[in-house]
Amino acid sequence: MRRIVLSIAAAVVSMPLWAMHCPMDMAKIDEQLKTNPPSDPAILARVKALRAEGEKLHNAGDHEQSLEVLGEAQELLGT
Repeated sequence: MRRIVLSIAAAVVSMPLWAMHCPMDMAKIDEQLKTNPPSDPAILARVKALRAEGEKLHNAGDHEQSLEVLGEAQELLGT
């Protein structure tokens, strides 16, 4: 029982940390798009779409999904 309570408490405490990570990932993507955008227009469009979707998910409070989407954008950028 104690382990369950501690696990739940750890999850609740860590949620704000997930929320703070999304803006950092969005900033990394924005910087990469400014300094070294992909030359392929299809990849550029996909990265921009993923970046926008990640921000929308972040604003909706779905930080785990936001981080997945932003991670996919970063993979496409090679970061």
